[in-house]
Amino acid sequence: MTLTLTNEQWPVAGTFRIARGVQTQVPLLIAELRDGPHVGRGEAAGVNYHDETVASMRAQIEAVRTEVEAGLDRMALLDLLPAGGARNALDCALWDLEAKRTGTPAWQLAQQGPPDPLTTAYTISLDTPEAMAAKARAHATYRLLKVKLGTAEDDVERIRLIREAAPEAALIVDANEGWTFEQVEAYAPALHELGVLLIEQPLPDGQDEALSAYRGPVPLCADESCQTSASLDALSPGYAYVNIKLDKTGGLTEAFHLLRAAQARNLGLMVGCMLGTSLGMAPAFLIGQHCRFVDLDGPLLQAKDRTPGIRYNGSTMHAPPPELWG
Repeated sequence: MTLTLTNEQWPVAGTFRIARGVQTQVPLLIAELRDGPHVGRGEAAGVNYHDETVASMRAQIEAVRTEVEAGLDRMALLDLLPAGGARNALDCALWDLEAKRTGTPAWQLAQQGPPDPLTTAYTISLDTPEAMAAKARAHATYRLLKVKLGTAEDDVERIRLIREAAPEAALIVDANEGWTFEQVEAYAPALHELGVLLIEQPLPDGQDEALSAYRGPVPLCADESCQTSASLDALSPGYAYVNIKLDKTGGLTEAFHLLRAAQARNLGLMVGCMLGTSLGMAPAFLIGQHCRFVDLDGPLLQAKDRTPGIRYNGSTMHAPPPELWG
């Protein structure tokens, strides 16, 4: 087996802004595993709040190249590398390679039925309230909008304007660790009145013990506070949902472990993504089959996508073609 690593750069459609920063380009690492005529690929953006970069992920993989090319499997990979983008790229490449070698679709390898289309959120990135409302108006036919918040002072006003602009859309919000507990308690009733169904990661990771006292009307979802299945024991009981992202879990294999462990704790499920192409969304599509909320809109936020890519009809996301992955 031979391993090839490729650095790629993909342009964002405009600007993508959250509480932590701004992106106009999406740097990605592609891992390609070749075994004779069969090729498997995996894509990683990395976890930027863990200071992962394409260079750091590439260095992690290069350090274990010998073991990878010797033919390790997905379970051995879990012990070889920590959770993060490097392991994600390799793990997803191993899933794809096995599908190509055996002629068995990835959904079948995962012991699932044929995947159904999913309703994905479309993300409204952080901007002025008026600009965010305009973006929501332009996407008002989408069935689910995810709104980036985290500036606190006018966040409820942003949702009020977005609700007026997209009266039929379901709404979820993501504060990206930008609020205090007092703000969560103050904002939740107003957000509930505006039809918000979920609040993602309101407090900074490591500071959300206070959420144990949360009794607000909108359920909370852990993102930065839930990386892998090992995160669940320390998770605040204030969280009703967890957001599963393959760059956080370090691949599809651990993502399934987290999914099953969360289900065993009666936690609700969301699948999310970093910015990326259809190659990064394709394995997460299998996790999305089990989730109440799906946020796999990375290709919709970019200026272009791979060919072939995943087909999106508005908020409906179709199964990835096998030529792309799996």
